Amino acid sequence: MTELTSDLNVEKEPAKKFGCLQVFGIVLLTVLVTAGITLWLAKVYIFPGQFKPVTLNAQEEQQLSVKLNSLGFSQAVSLPEKTPQPKETSHEMAIEKEDLSEVLKPVAYSEKGASREILFTERELNAMIAKNTDLATKVAVDMANNLISARLRIPMDQDFPFFGGKTLRAAAGIELAYRNRQPVVKLKGVKLMGVPIPNAWLGGIKNIDLVQEFGGDESFWKLFSDGVESIETEDGQLKITLKE
Repeated sequence: MTELTSDLNVEKEPAKKFGCLQVFGIVLLTVLVTAGITLWLAKVYIFPGQFKPVTLNAQEEQQLSVKLNSLGFSQAVSLPEKTPQPKETSHEMAIEKEDLSEVLKPVAYSEKGASREILFTERELNAMIAKNTDLATKVAVDMANNLISARLRIPMDQDFPFFGGKTLRAAAGIELAYRNRQPVVKLKGVKLMGVPIPNAWLGGIKNIDLVQEFGGDESFWKLFSDGVESIETEDGQLKITLKE
């Protein structure tokens, strides 16, 4: 009992209080951290820098040129800037003229031996985008398993409220696959300034199979589905096989 009484009589130490200077320091630190995070978010999501265009090496350029030529598109193969291009001899120029005459020579139509596969890598698609001066630093495409994603930089008009003259960042994802003997095309979502757009604002088509939903008679998706044998979207590669 005596010990309990003595403990109660012991004077308790007063709780430590923050001084005005300490409170001011904490508030200032909080403001600085918040401002820094806000500026970083604005830099990354609202006013992003330019995307770095993809540049293919000589071998990749050659492979892309062959693919485009097989699809009926002509593309000159560009060598790296540091690699000097040898001057053409008269013999090589004669061969080029001969090849050109063969290309323009009338021939009977035939599908024998023609490939029905369309195959592009992620680097090839981004390199083709980079050749377009309007899109070179505004669009970047990514390929994963059954998913194609795109990042976009959208220049805003000078008269646009709040963001006039600025560049906004957007992103979108599309599922592209082949299941149950038909293509699958689904919009996985759209983000603006890092914020996902509500499905209602997208017309309610998020995660809806567009081929199955809108593949009625004579529709675009019906015709698209009927002409596709298979679709394979893998990490860094897209392969589409067409039907006869």
